[in-house]
Amino acid sequence: MDGGWMKHKGRVWMDGGWMKHKGRVWMDGGWMKHGDAASPPCPLQLLLFRDTFASAFVKNLLVVLVWLFLTYINLTLVATFFRHQTFYEDPRYILFTHMVINDGIQLTVTVSLFILSYAVYKINVSLCCVFILVAVFTTRNTPINLASMAIERYVAVCEPLRYAEVCTVRRTYLAIGLMWFLCAAPDVTDLFVTLATEPLSFFHDSVFCLRPNVFKDPILASKRQAFDIIYFCCVFLTLLFTYLKVLCAARAVSAHRASAQKATNTILLHGAQLAMCLLSYVSPSVEVLLHAIFPGRVLEIRYANYLIVYILPRFLSPIIYGVRDVKFRRSLRMYLVCYRCGGADNNS
Repeated sequence: MDGGWMKHKGRVWMDGGWMKHKGRVWMDGGWMKHGDAASPPCPLQLLLFRDTFASAFVKNLLVVLVWLFLTYINLTLVATFFRHQTFYEDPRYILFTHMVINDGIQLTVTVSLFILSYAVYKINVSLCCVFILVAVFTTRNTPINLASMAIERYVAVCEPLRYAEVCTVRRTYLAIGLMWFLCAAPDVTDLFVTLATEPLSFFHDSVFCLRPNVFKDPILASKRQAFDIIYFCCVFLTLLFTYLKVLCAARAVSAHRASAQKATNTILLHGAQLAMCLLSYVSPSVEVLLHAIFPGRVLEIRYANYLIVYILPRFLSPIIYGVRDVKFRRSLRMYLVCYRCGGADNNS
């Protein structure tokens, strides 16, 4: 019975919970005594829900179409960047292109995991570790990259005389390297702890590829929550400080109301993108809470969480820079026109 329970001859089935029979419980595909389980399993670890074929087909088709659309846009933006040397010397566009590449990697990995969860359900633990770590690195990288872009805009607007000294190309690439270190260091330690605590045979097993199924140590979950809180606070405070400063400066120097309104809209779009990216820090806790409130809607909650946290924020980058930025829009239009003209010449 979906979302409920059934009882038959001493056995109890509860979706996402325990099945008990004569003092035994069903756990990880087999019966074990109740005393053998140190604690109730995480609901995500024992996820036995499966979509119908029609539902799975629609969900995967939508995800793949979105991935193809965003990949085309991202490749066009990256190609535009590399075709114009002026962008190479502008820290703003270097950070933007890094974010586009990072989002493309993140989107490809998460879409691959999404499709694999339906196609084969379980995958090798070692391969799952690679997928999870890359997805976590790139997901954390986006908010930090946006915070760096906020700092760059703050220096450009509020400290214009020091901009050339502070925001150099070399320092921009050093900042990108620091971003990757900050994103990778906490989770690489999770891998080392798992290598030290799990037997070698574990990495040859197959699991449903979720983070709790691979990095099982409870201490790792506590450490992850602590780092998420630290990242959340740092990025939020950076967002609040820099964008309020830029907003005040933009209103002060704008001679026309329209210019001030355009600056305000740009800041609001950046804030919306950062707010959605910050959801990645709190989404695991929110998902667990929603599972408790709506126990029969596990698949719908996971799918909505995936779309909102991992897909939707990637739509705003092309809007902010590919469409609204005058310099980049002009170069992008020239690239598309040249590409179409070249394609027409080849066909003729």
